[in-house]
Amino acid sequence: MNKQFKPSLAAFSVVACALLAGCASKSPAPTLYDFGPVPPATTSGVAPPLPALVIADATGPSWLDSQSMYYRLLYADAQQSRPYAFNHWNATPLQLLSARLKSRIAQSGVKVLSATDAAASTTLVRIEVEDFSQNFESESHSSGQITLRASVFREHRLLDQKTFAHNTAAASADALGGARALAASSDAIASDLIGWLGSLPAQK
Repeated sequence: MNKQFKPSLAAFSVVACALLAGCASKSPAPTLYDFGPVPPATTSGVAPPLPALVIADATGPSWLDSQSMYYRLLYADAQQSRPYAFNHWNATPLQLLSARLKSRIAQSGVKVLSATDAAASTTLVRIEVEDFSQNFESESHSSGQITLRASVFREHRLLDQKTFAHNTAAASADALGGARALAASSDAIASDLIGWLGSLPAQK
């Protein structure tokens, strides 16, 4: 049975001792996570009328371009980012976040186009992810933190740029709790992003 792994300093010592003693004969199959189904749209999340948009796939640091699930022990060493041993994403965080933002924006009533289907004058939104991790404030409490920068271009010119961040408390101090908290943070940022896009000057 694949049990959830809860990060703690004591756990690191146990794992290290087991490996040195040759106790771990075979690693368990990894548990894969994603953001789950897109929740239904709410009335408050519907955007004002917007033109069709091209939402470019999110970019970010190289450590977000793998399926590893990362966390930080803020109470022990906030500068060190650690991967879960037996829990992974079923796609890279950049892919998961890109898909979620596009789905949420389309769900609000905005037409989301691919770069190949759009005209040269179509508004382009670029997303640069700065942080995407589960942070442990203590051994029993964690949260999902996402920070990204959105840039809007029209006619190849920068129209506006804004940084969005959201932190969601996890219901459990493990990989499952982190996955759910990060999904909630991505939905919250999508809602903020939709509102911001709606506040920008209309395309002439």
